[in-house]
Amino acid sequence: MALKIMSLTDAAAERINEIIEDSDKPVVGVRVGIKNAGCAGQAYTLDYVAEPVAGDDHVEDKGVHVFVEPKATLFLLGTVMDFEEDILKSGFTFKNPNQTGECGCGESVQLKPADLKALAEARAHA
Repeated sequence: MALKIMSLTDAAAERINEIIEDSDKPVVGVRVGIKNAGCAGQAYTLDYVAEPVAGDDHVEDKGVHVFVEPKATLFLLGTVMDFEEDILKSGFTFKNPNQTGECGCGESVQLKPADLKALAEARAHA
């Protein structure tokens, strides 16, 4: 079985489906990436996808299409995307095993590339 780059919680899949249904423009899914930003160094990006970008990795989970920027793939391996709401805010969150830190305000993170050798060994012993 191939290693899945990302997976979605039920809440994330439900929210993405709501976004697609409510959009005035055609939307087939979302595109996830990372950019240099904030005091911790990096931030997750999330955009609507009207048409897939050539070269993006494609993940389908719970009927939702997620496209991953190639430069972000190694930093997102094993990530679970969620959607959380509370009294003050709502938004997508990422539970990422490659995250090594975050800033105090939660706007940026520190990420390291996934250790492919360790992942291969873990899969071999599973």
